[in-house]
Amino acid sequence: MRRETQAGERRVGITDTTLRDAHQSLLATRLKTEDMLPIAEMMDEVGYHSLEVWGGATFDSCLRFLREDPWERLRELRKRFKRTKLQMLLRGQNLVGYKHYPDDVVEEFVKRAVANGIDIMRIFDALNDVRNMEKAIEVSVREGAHVQATVCYTISPVHDTEHFVRVARDLKDMGAQSICVKDMAGILSPVKAAELVSSLKEKVGLPVQVHCHYTSGMAAMTYLKAVEAGADAIDCAASSMALSTSQPAAETMVAVLAETPYDTGLDLDLLAKIAEHFREVRKKYGEFDVASPTVDVKVLQYQIPGGMISNFISQLSQQNALDKLDEVLEEVPRVRKDLGYPPLVTPSSQIVGAQAVLNVLAGERYKMVTNEVRAYFKGLYGRPPAPVDPEVQRKVIGDERPIDGRPADLLEPGLEEAKRAVAPYMERPEDVLSYALFPNVALDFLKERQAGATGVDYNLVEEAEQDGGVGYYPA
Repeated sequence: MRRETQAGERRVGITDTTLRDAHQSLLATRLKTEDMLPIAEMMDEVGYHSLEVWGGATFDSCLRFLREDPWERLRELRKRFKRTKLQMLLRGQNLVGYKHYPDDVVEEFVKRAVANGIDIMRIFDALNDVRNMEKAIEVSVREGAHVQATVCYTISPVHDTEHFVRVARDLKDMGAQSICVKDMAGILSPVKAAELVSSLKEKVGLPVQVHCHYTSGMAAMTYLKAVEAGADAIDCAASSMALSTSQPAAETMVAVLAETPYDTGLDLDLLAKIAEHFREVRKKYGEFDVASPTVDVKVLQYQIPGGMISNFISQLSQQNALDKLDEVLEEVPRVRKDLGYPPLVTPSSQIVGAQAVLNVLAGERYKMVTNEVRAYFKGLYGRPPAPVDPEVQRKVIGDERPIDGRPADLLEPGLEEAKRAVAPYMERPEDVLSYALFPNVALDFLKERQAGATGVDYNLVEEAEQDGGVGYYPA
């Protein structure tokens, strides 16, 4: 049972990431809806600050690999979570994809996400370019969602506390109701966390939530110092889906904070039952399980998230060049500097990483250049945090002048074309958005669905739940 807050105490909230970021980090985003639903009602009893259940790579993965409708997943989760706020991770103008989408698509997506059950929109941009977050924030406010705007934490000559506070102030002016510090690589130290959180609380004046990955092994210590400095909430995962490149374990932080004035009030016995469910579920996903049994010290040296290293190993193995891994890891910081120090988070991590691989394999820097790097130097992803290297820019795009404005202003509306394309297969309005985001993948899915070849039988899931079959998984 939750304990009542005593005088002088400040209850700290815990957002559980098990149903989104944890399996994205550990299991290649392969967790199926059928493995979420049986435990949902128990999770709803805990009293979490919120549950992160949607967004990030889960939308793409549902359609592409699991042959599930991500909108249906959200609706089914919403039916079961009657007490707990649901949140999603939204990549600003990129939504849940890897490029900018037109404003009409952004507006409709946010409206539908809120209508289908999202309470909290955690919105970020890979470059911390607030212009790429403005439309999503505007629509989220209008639709009645809580807007948690995000500053992506990274380390560079231009990313200091003043930089992050300045970004957070701009986001507050746009309508943000709370600020998330997003440490996707696990490089936020306890000391820096205390400094940053206290500055945000003092100079921005909004609630602050901290999101760290455990990759370097610092995250639990970072959380404690962040809470002591005034953080209002932290992101954790069930212990059986925590650590490695995921978040710290919820049970650990609940036990630690119980001995402080910041007690969460959550029930460890209930959390243990939830962890046991996912311990059994995780066994089904062994082929996708990339968790490392040790911390990754390279992330502190190169600021490379664990998922990037896994991608490098895969790419280099396909080229019979795995012996080049150390060279690629050393090349990443150089490419990042050339590009003006973007934080390494989707999609900038993929942009920097792919170019680092090409530079090493070609034996000459920027001899071959990806289309994404060309677009980046043209300003089509937004404003880099620092000036790009002018010589590299000239080599990549010649004398072409980068754009100065908001990239999405160059995009033509996209909804009407999407409506025409999906008309023969459309069952719900959300199908139009699935196509607008991932045309080829969504069209294949919609055709298969029409033929009855996709999805989870939610009637069977509900029957199993009513029969007490928490361990039941439809075939």
